[in-house]
Amino acid sequence: MLRSLLPALLLSSTAALAEVPRVATDIAPVQGLVASVMGDLGTPALLVPPGASPHDHALKPSEARALQEAQLVVWMGEALSPDMARKIDAIAGEAAALALFDLPGTRHLATREDVLFGAADTHDEDHDAHAHDDHAAEDGHEDHDHDDHAAEDHGHDHAHGADDPHGWLDPQNARLWLGAIAEALAEADPDHADTYRTNAAAAEARLDEAVTSARATLDPVQEARFVVFHDAYQYFEQAFGLQVLGALRLSDATSPSPARLAALRDALEAEGATCIFAEPQFDPHLIETVTASTSLPVAELDPLGSTLAPGADFYPRLIEDMAQRIATCAQG
Repeated sequence: MLRSLLPALLLSSTAALAEVPRVATDIAPVQGLVASVMGDLGTPALLVPPGASPHDHALKPSEARALQEAQLVVWMGEALSPDMARKIDAIAGEAAALALFDLPGTRHLATREDVLFGAADTHDEDHDAHAHDDHAAEDGHEDHDHDDHAAEDHGHDHAHGADDPHGWLDPQNARLWLGAIAEALAEADPDHADTYRTNAAAAEARLDEAVTSARATLDPVQEARFVVFHDAYQYFEQAFGLQVLGALRLSDATSPSPARLAALRDALEAEGATCIFAEPQFDPHLIETVTASTSLPVAELDPLGSTLAPGADFYPRLIEDMAQRIATCAQG
């Protein structure tokens, strides 16, 4: 059975591992956070490669082997990857699992309910961190059928439940998680506990630098108004005070109707939209439909950072890269 580290981050009380634990992670931002804590001691495996779907990715043999061999699995949690818990349980049942999105203190934002964020109740208030044991039924994860859209899905554009699962785009969440990752590794590998904690502190300092840099980059475009391909960015929006008018799609379960696209086109004109962001894995047809009669610039933005090289500096570079892409598009 899968052994959760929540809330006490406790591994088995049996003899401590004498070697650096083998660690598997789900998405690239999580791998980057774990890599920054492990430092030179090891490299965490990545189970969901760039461009794949974290909520229904079929593991390749090499990925399944990495999961099978893992002693610790660090992942976002069922809100993003409803199938991953079953995979961990089936393939790495003796591994400890740390679901970052479920950690106490993690900031949660509610899923927004309309393509035009000002057109409906957005529920953008913070939620207190809480256990998600009872979310599976209300989120529809058990009944969610991925077959119809697996080919198009990039993995973060699925029908979300009550909580928006893209919490890694809030740097304060990432800062909290660095400490939790360090403690999980320290429990598994006491001989290197000080190293993990030192690395986590250094990673926090580097993240603080990235946030400061991103704020400076985005400061000149605070009045700009953006449209995104799908609603994955509200944690980033709130962290950096950005104004996003809406998204072309909220979910891959349904495509926007012509009426919604028309409403979005009207909003672009009425609200003075500055830039619209595509995502590299999706067909640009919808964006072309919305922008065909405008001169609105289009740029690429990816919440999973699929163009960035993996490693210990991945996460702060993701924050800096997204800030730079947004500012560059807004400033023409």
